[in-house]
Amino acid sequence: MKKIIMALSLSGALFGGSAAWAEEATSSAPKQTVVAASDAATTTAASAATATPALAPAATTPASAAKPKLDTGDTAWILISTALVLLMTIPGLALFYGGMVRKKNVLGTMAHSFMAAVIVSIVWVVIGYTLAFDTGNAFIGGFSKTMLAGINTDTLQGTIPEILFVIFQMTFAIITVAIISGSVAERMKFGAFVAFITIWVIAVYAPITHWVWGGGWLGTDGALDFAGGTVVHINSGVAGLVAAYLLGKRIGLGKESMAPHNLVLTVIGASMLWVGWFGFNGGSALGANGAAGYAVLTTQVAAAAAAISWLFVEKMIRGKGSVLGVASGAVAGLVVITPAAGYVTVSGALIMGLIGGVVCFWGTTGLKRLLKVDDSLDAFGLHAVGGIVGAILTGVFASSFIMGSKAPTDIAHQVWVQVEGVLATIAYSGILTFVILKVIDVVIGLRASNDDERMGLDLSQHGERIE
Repeated sequence: MKKIIMALSLSGALFGGSAAWAEEATSSAPKQTVVAASDAATTTAASAATATPALAPAATTPASAAKPKLDTGDTAWILISTALVLLMTIPGLALFYGGMVRKKNVLGTMAHSFMAAVIVSIVWVVIGYTLAFDTGNAFIGGFSKTMLAGINTDTLQGTIPEILFVIFQMTFAIITVAIISGSVAERMKFGAFVAFITIWVIAVYAPITHWVWGGGWLGTDGALDFAGGTVVHINSGVAGLVAAYLLGKRIGLGKESMAPHNLVLTVIGASMLWVGWFGFNGGSALGANGAAGYAVLTTQVAAAAAAISWLFVEKMIRGKGSVLGVASGAVAGLVVITPAAGYVTVSGALIMGLIGGVVCFWGTTGLKRLLKVDDSLDAFGLHAVGGIVGAILTGVFASSFIMGSKAPTDIAHQVWVQVEGVLATIAYSGILTFVILKVIDVVIGLRASNDDERMGLDLSQHGERIE
């Protein structure tokens, strides 16, 4: 808990103008170096500051400290995975969200995903990457890789070019920001959204990424997050919940029809998300190897299992299993397996998927009613709830059959470490998101006017509409 409190103090430093947090030394805990789970990549101490989603073995012989060597197979796989992860946002998430809103807001909703790709791409290369993966302290990276300084075509991260690692991680940041837009759809000013994501990816996403994958305190403590359960899903879902509370409910909610205008687009988007998730989870092995293959398989199994369990519960409660339900269930399974994809067996993935489908159904129905929040497209119910379930269950199902000697030996301790990561992410993301949005609200305002909202954001914010 002490580390969680220390992490929260970072929020005061970011907005109070103090740089004292940057002086917190972490010499007692060396930065973790991360490579593919199958030990395909060899790393050096110099690359230890740029950790990646799967845990690296400790060096045991002088040969293991040799200079890294480029592997063309690994490089080719991460090139493909990068494209797949970008496909998840544009057009995948854009279609998934766009189909669920009313016709007058579809362009504005899709523009959020598109602008996430635009804004984050620039911010990531300027400052985001160095804050996430450069050597720093337990809570934030340094500034030596600002504007990707020192990274050329020969610089390696494990067995792949570091410049490829940069854009692979960029696509993770892009989809994290885009997920948040699901909670604020149909009522947030376009300019306010652009300002928010520009600041948020620096102040919230980069530090949490450093905690887990960049050599920070959660990774050092042994938290397992193969591809982004905490970094991506809990982080974005909590931010979305805070934003939804601050914006308030949509005009007419509960009184007017807010049915999806085109579920065909939503199903197409969900399908693209499913396919793209192979790059999201499989690529997080950072190599073309058995770990990547196993991550892809567990991803497929968990998605299918969650779709089934969601449909079953929906049928029991509502009398019918909906197409939107099966699509949402599949996404729930994909979210739940994300932190565990490279650590659990197929049976573990099956169980996690079945649990995730049921819990996320409750998250988007019962829990949503209890919270009394207008989370428009269920970013919190799917991503935060699914991410929390997945992060905790990763500690339960992490298997020595997959991880070998790196598997946790004390399940209770590992579950606590996972819970610690969940709590820290919720607290930090929630507080910083609140502060950022409050500042933007004072400066330019967050919510569209009542007249603009009734007109629809397509016309009021973009001067366009679908005929």
